[in-house]
Amino acid sequence: MKNMSHPETTRPDPSGVMKPRRTSVHKVVEEIEQQVVEVISDSGEGAQRCGQSLGAIAARMGNGVWTVEIIPAEIRPPARSVAGASGNRIRLGSTLVTNGGDETDLVVAFNEQVLLGRVRAGELKPGCTILLEGKWRDDTDPRIASSFAETCEELIAAGYKVVEIPMERECKKAVEDARRGKNMFVLGMLCSIYSLDKGMAREQVALTFRKKAQQVIDSNIVLLEAGHAWAEDNLEFKYRIPAAPSTEPQIVVNGNTALALGVLASGMEICAMYPITPATSASHYLADVFEKVGGVVHQAEDEIAACAFAIGASYAGKCTVTITSGPGYALKQEAIGLAAMAEIPLVVINVQRGGPSTGQPTKVEQGDLLTTMFGSHGDAPKVVLAASSVEDCFYSVITARKIAETFNMVVVVLSDASLATAQTPFPRPVFKDAWLAPPVDQTPVPKGTRPYDWDADTGLARRIVPGQPGGMHTVTGLAHDRDSHVAYDPDINEEGLRARSLKLAALQKTLKPPTVLGDDSGELLIVGWGSTRGTIEEAVQRMRARGHGVSSLHLRFLQPLPPGIGEIMGRFDKVMTIENNWSDRPDEQIIDEHNRRYSALAMLLRARYLVDIDCWTQVRGAPIKPGTICRVIEDKLKERQDQGG
Repeated sequence: MKNMSHPETTRPDPSGVMKPRRTSVHKVVEEIEQQVVEVISDSGEGAQRCGQSLGAIAARMGNGVWTVEIIPAEIRPPARSVAGASGNRIRLGSTLVTNGGDETDLVVAFNEQVLLGRVRAGELKPGCTILLEGKWRDDTDPRIASSFAETCEELIAAGYKVVEIPMERECKKAVEDARRGKNMFVLGMLCSIYSLDKGMAREQVALTFRKKAQQVIDSNIVLLEAGHAWAEDNLEFKYRIPAAPSTEPQIVVNGNTALALGVLASGMEICAMYPITPATSASHYLADVFEKVGGVVHQAEDEIAACAFAIGASYAGKCTVTITSGPGYALKQEAIGLAAMAEIPLVVINVQRGGPSTGQPTKVEQGDLLTTMFGSHGDAPKVVLAASSVEDCFYSVITARKIAETFNMVVVVLSDASLATAQTPFPRPVFKDAWLAPPVDQTPVPKGTRPYDWDADTGLARRIVPGQPGGMHTVTGLAHDRDSHVAYDPDINEEGLRARSLKLAALQKTLKPPTVLGDDSGELLIVGWGSTRGTIEEAVQRMRARGHGVSSLHLRFLQPLPPGIGEIMGRFDKVMTIENNWSDRPDEQIIDEHNRRYSALAMLLRARYLVDIDCWTQVRGAPIKPGTICRVIEDKLKERQDQGG
């Protein structure tokens, strides 16, 4: 990427802040390969909507796009607070973009306090260009004016390029309440800066406010055009990121919407839920559209009731989905155990967030892998798969429904807060009849068929739904025999446990070995799961371009694990997982090989394959950056060299 510094475009005042000036000088459009942009404000000022709209416009033009929502921990933090930054990070590229990238190149901030939060978090690239609302310099409150001036001086001293923008003044020329329109002014500015099509921008604004009155749409388009014109007249720097419009239809949605669309495409007709961050928007989307295709969204009184409702609906013949996040999943575990014991198909979507307890409701973490696999008392086998991209959120739900009904099992789909809010384009799915479940079998049950007539090799038994002639039986969560009669006989108990476990093995036999990115052997293999895929693979490709023998393996199925993993790992000198959950750092004074706690996937792989697998983790409530992983890989390779590897 080319240098972002453009001191010639502005002139400093005595404070050192760069002041935009109206100019008639012809702009030179600089072509760049990618850019990371942030728009941040107080909650309620529309920065998130601005960022999402920017991403959608760029995606329509054919750019690679990945957005990351910046969400404060509090629902409505105090205005002008360092911890209260709300907004969006948008990575724009000339080719496919699979993650939020490294530090930010350009940031638009509605006040200096939310900006400080991003600076202190290390999110801005050295020399980053900052477009900052300038109204605070002359605020009537001397404390605010002083804070603004001091912050600008600090930022300039740190090497950032600060440009004050009269956002509110310009917006008031078009609307009375600038707070409610500033985001569209900024969108217009960014469309100018990145040479995005103004006609597409107008269409996007109309789409964004399509449920509002025409007057609202018109005023926001006026603000968009005002921002575009202001940037054209006052900012001399301008970029173009080459775009390659797709030859096939695309959609631009976030992970939660993709999950909801997957529910629709899978043929499931019932979703039982209770609101919880960051999963709720998936249910909200379903609530808006499900009824149009004959579906039902049931909001229960709590998470336990939602899971029980879903199990009841599945027992009646309709495979049902329940959507939640970590704390909600914890509450559902007893009911999930019932579904495992009664062998009732059920899909559970867990959009992970920071924990434990209430933890960090709006922040990303991959902390629920072990609890989804081993939660519930006793042995309650469940299938666990993790979506690795926004597109995969869609297809994972379809896969989950098919497995749940084929094997009469609970299937858990793991997403997380990063995928939930990330927007990126992917090919518009073409519906296939094979995605849907066949009609509920209500033919008479052959005489002599037992409700749990477990197959000796696979553990599978025919599913009998209420109302099937000849299929009457009692369902119980107690230990039971093949006739569903409560039984505490030791042999019968073991027979049921064996059958339920064999189903995981039967599914594993149908899975294909995962694909290695890079060479099939080498110095280092990085293994990951879930939303880290794009970041890990970009980092591995960077390191391979530098001549390093590193490859990566990303796992979609975590339980059961697919075949071939042991053989793949055996072809590398070192194996390391990279995850967004906790592991003890080996450089801690009291940590050694005997007491170190490993990350979730590393623990699983070490136990399964008896391989000395290392791990590196980060739990900062934010997606891991590819540049960070590159540094981790460099350190690991250097460590191997130092040890004479």
